[in-house]
Amino acid sequence: MNDKIFRDREILSAAEAKGGGAKIGAYLRLSGPGWLQSAITLGGGSLGGALYLGMLGGTSMLWLQLVAIAIGVIMLSAISYVTLTTGKRPYAAINEYVNPVLGVGWLTATILANMIFILPQFALCCDALDTNLFPGLIENMSGSTFVGSLSNTNMDPQALSKLIISLGVGLAAFTIVVMSFKPGWMSKIFDLLLKIMIAIVVISFVAVVYLLSTAGELDWAAIGMGFIPNIFHWNTPSAEIQGLLIGLDGSATTYWENAIIKNQQNSMIGVTSTAVGLNMTFLLPYSMLARGWDRPFRGLARWDLIMGMAIPYLLVTTCIVIASSHAFHAKADENFLSDDASVVQTSPLFNGAVGPLTARYIDINGDEGKTTLAEAEDSKQVIAEFVTTLEPAERQLALTLVKPNAGQLAVTLVPVFGDPSDPVSTQRAKLIFGLGALAMGFSTIIILMMINGFAFAEIFGDYHNVSARVVGSVAALVSGVAWVWLWGGASKTWLLVIASTFAGMLLPIAYVAFFLLMNSRKLLGDEKPTGGRMSIWNVLMLIGIAGAFAQAWGGYTKVAENNPEFQGYLLGGLGVFAILILIGFSARSEK
Repeated sequence: MNDKIFRDREILSAAEAKGGGAKIGAYLRLSGPGWLQSAITLGGGSLGGALYLGMLGGTSMLWLQLVAIAIGVIMLSAISYVTLTTGKRPYAAINEYVNPVLGVGWLTATILANMIFILPQFALCCDALDTNLFPGLIENMSGSTFVGSLSNTNMDPQALSKLIISLGVGLAAFTIVVMSFKPGWMSKIFDLLLKIMIAIVVISFVAVVYLLSTAGELDWAAIGMGFIPNIFHWNTPSAEIQGLLIGLDGSATTYWENAIIKNQQNSMIGVTSTAVGLNMTFLLPYSMLARGWDRPFRGLARWDLIMGMAIPYLLVTTCIVIASSHAFHAKADENFLSDDASVVQTSPLFNGAVGPLTARYIDINGDEGKTTLAEAEDSKQVIAEFVTTLEPAERQLALTLVKPNAGQLAVTLVPVFGDPSDPVSTQRAKLIFGLGALAMGFSTIIILMMINGFAFAEIFGDYHNVSARVVGSVAALVSGVAWVWLWGGASKTWLLVIASTFAGMLLPIAYVAFFLLMNSRKLLGDEKPTGGRMSIWNVLMLIGIAGAFAQAWGGYTKVAENNPEFQGYLLGGLGVFAILILIGFSARSEK
């Protein structure tokens, strides 16, 4: 036991003996793994999911994030209990006490998820820098002499500019990750930087809601009602959307209701999947073991998950949903409601609405509509003219299917910060959202690199192996920087399908593995909970497992519907994996 771990244990023991403020102070001082979880869950997925949830359902589905993170805390608490009680590496414990196929699948899927999910985080950071913090950064870099001297006919100057920015972001993140490798002052700086970044995320988005509230723009009673769970949201649009549907004719009502419900279901699945992901189940136990935590730290671990992960997640995602709902839900800007097609195209949401509007145009006009669009010199002009023939309610419904980004939301909220015609007000709005978005993406990059380092080290059976952790971190860095080429078109589709499917499918398997470990007398011995306490643990964990399976099934059906060409590959891969799991159980039973 090194000196730092010994001191931490003494601090914890003395504080728990005193109780009250001393205990809370010690917990705040020693906390860390929960903040790591917060940094990864507050990423681009949470930002995009919360933005779209507010767009689709307003504030009526705030309960979804509360339920998702509560389930996550329950399962992660069970993982921390098993790890801190036994002191065993989870990968080795799963292989020995459950099934080696599950262990290998858990490790492999974690690495795969890290390498793919890090791509959009780099894209988010570049977008925040270019759109919000330093408007026109990429364009200005592309026209610079430096980039011009580096570029050639094989690489677009804009792509090269994005690559340079990404390398800067990645190297900065890697430098911070290295600080966490060994206990000491560098590790303390790492913890402090991480908490500062999470604080920036929280403050940025809370500030927006505060400004909206002081301007009298929010209905807090409705917001409070949004935290009451309502399973009927799976098949029912929000009250505001239903109000828009009432005035339309039968065919239009059916079309938009079906489209909105389908997107609402996808959004609900997405929000629950970004609250606690597969790689978070890997990060927590190894981050605790790396700090030397063991049995006396179990109470701190639970407190850390609530204070460091759950509360920041709820604060940030709730604020994003509230802001998005205020800006977009069941609304359309003046330009989009214009009867002039050229003015319609100036709406900041028009480009995003082209897809849903094109589908509606073809739904009305059939093959003739497809031919018209295919032969048109400017298909967007055709869609803009089509928009002018629609009722305002139908236009608002079309915008409900647009996925806004933080930049669009910031521009929409400019009036809250002052005079819309004042450039300073615009800059303030962009700055707050830009800082929040950048901190979300950057902190997630750091944690994904850290998880990949732990996963690579586990391959060699030693999570203290600094060389392996460096290799794993660099591998994630290289993958992330490659977003410039990979995060678009067919490759993006393939990567999303691979990552979301296998990470989503293996999350319930990871939950089941830790459920079995929690119930293993052979592993936990006398520390295994018994009686009513065990019953409570099992009921709560089974709820989490059921939620994970529901999420996995929803993810599978989403992929099968949107990308039917992948369905055969998915079924084949899952079938092979299921057979390997059975072989793994069979091999263990013969020992």
